[in-house]
Amino acid sequence: DPAGGLVLDTATGLIWPRQARLSGTGLPWTEALAFVADMNRQGALGHDDWRLPNRRELYSLIDHAASRPALPPGHPFLDVWHGWYWTATTSARALAYAWWVQFAGGRMFYGRKIDDAMLWPVRDVSPSLFATGQTACYDAGGAAVPCAGTGQDGESRLGRPWPAPRFALTDQAVLDRLTGLRWTRCASLTDGLVNWDEARDAVQELAARTDMAWRLPGILELESLTDCARHDPALPAGHPFTSVPEACWSETTSAFDPTWAFCLYFHKGAAGVGFKANREFCVWAVLGPERVAPLPQS
Repeated sequence: DPAGGLVLDTATGLIWPRQARLSGTGLPWTEALAFVADMNRQGALGHDDWRLPNRRELYSLIDHAASRPALPPGHPFLDVWHGWYWTATTSARALAYAWWVQFAGGRMFYGRKIDDAMLWPVRDVSPSLFATGQTACYDAGGAAVPCAGTGQDGESRLGRPWPAPRFALTDQAVLDRLTGLRWTRCASLTDGLVNWDEARDAVQELAARTDMAWRLPGILELESLTDCARHDPALPAGHPFTSVPEACWSETTSAFDPTWAFCLYFHKGAAGVGFKANREFCVWAVLGPERVAPLPQS
């Protein structure tokens, strides 16, 4: 098999082609979607249910402790491009843009749909990943289109559904009933922007003051809050949080450059990086085990 066969990700249950450059070169977003549709017509790699992954599916491959590529050590994939890969998820803040993931260091941002990026199709449905929140579809210019047959995230809407209501207020925290994590209701613990060490100090001070195990969240925990149908902030409708800032530090150091740490931009929903020494971002604290998968169904 010139494509190298298939790879099951046992962490998510998703199946990926071992060959990470099936298209050979980068393609615009609509051509990437068409390429996957053509794979299905041809029964590529023995299957006809391939799709462009949504943003949470593609980001689930990332190992933030690795770089060049940001994949787990010993991974079996071939020819992984260290640049950007398309997802099927449109940016709610800029509808002519779609989310893409960078495999050199693990950032997730959005790019113009008319620009080129690689594609990495996926098949099967993960029992652990949850839905992105996107329910509509858009063309390359950002105009709304009927979802049927597009292959976009808004058509497939795959992932575990969110509970309703998603958030529950407790005496000292907000419980996210999807992940089991508890967050401070105020999303900005300091009066202004802080550097990474100051962010960690602020959370430690909160923990000491309240006698609770507050900590700085990992980047996947921050990302778990995002709603890909919304922006400014990219949080679910009706959320109870106050003082949501533009961006918050995570505890996750960048393996690409350890002087950087990951942040989540809450006006966009993007996962980027900042220089730890700079006062660039705000602080949000989380409580609970490190966990971004949904709670077991009762």
